[in-house]
Amino acid sequence: MQTATDRAVSQEKEERDAHRRALRVLQERGFEPMVGGAYALKTHTGIWRDTKDLDLFLRKDRIRGALAALKSEGFRTELTDPLWIAKAFQGPYFIDLIFSSGNGIATVDEHWRRRAPTCDVLGLQALVVPAEEIIWSKAFIQERERFDGADIHHLLRCKGAQLDWDHLLGRFGEKHWEILLVHLITFRFAFPSEKEQVPDWVMRELIGRMQGREAEPAPSERVCRGTLLSRQQYLHETNREGYRDARELETPDWTGDDAYPVKYPNGSGGEDDAHRGGR
Repeated sequence: MQTATDRAVSQEKEERDAHRRALRVLQERGFEPMVGGAYALKTHTGIWRDTKDLDLFLRKDRIRGALAALKSEGFRTELTDPLWIAKAFQGPYFIDLIFSSGNGIATVDEHWRRRAPTCDVLGLQALVVPAEEIIWSKAFIQERERFDGADIHHLLRCKGAQLDWDHLLGRFGEKHWEILLVHLITFRFAFPSEKEQVPDWVMRELIGRMQGREAEPAPSERVCRGTLLSRQQYLHETNREGYRDARELETPDWTGDDAYPVKYPNGSGGEDDAHRGGR
């Protein structure tokens, strides 16, 4: 008679086999998937976190082909949200195929592949998402139920001095550098003894930008950029107070949260989802 422990071990093996099979299919078909999530965090920091899915990052122009390849091998597939994610399922197990951050900002491009290291994942030699791109995409994840700032701190603690900071500053650009500065400040708070992991010129550059911004007048247009950080936490301002949702201005092809509509609880007086009735 199979014990609960035996069943758990069997299920874990089945899950790993499903993940390995999906990774191998995409590799053999030439899609060059890059492994993210827990496997990437372990590669860069040595920290292991148990995971129930496999995050594979691909360029957006390869997603439909990747889904077709997996479907031909018996996986059930879906384009979950055309802005950033698709999924493949084998029984109860699934793989996330990610091509951008959830806000549509941190889009996978050729720089990810060019900079990706290779390591062993599930017994296969696989490309792993570069540390700089992990920081870029995770910096925007600041939901009430999920905040990825600690992962950024782990990456900075372990690899900060080795990062390509010019590339990372370029990723955040002129529109989003404040988010990077916030994470660097909280890293200093979390690990004061690891200050040297962030070059002093980076801090001087970003603090100088902030000082320069203080001398500028506030923008006249009422825009809420909090929606780039959280789908849910700024709905009152966008749905009720008349603030423009920044995703409408900063996210190419954004037409609303098609797969994850977020509404006020029943009886609270709100009517519309995060894109204000299809604006």
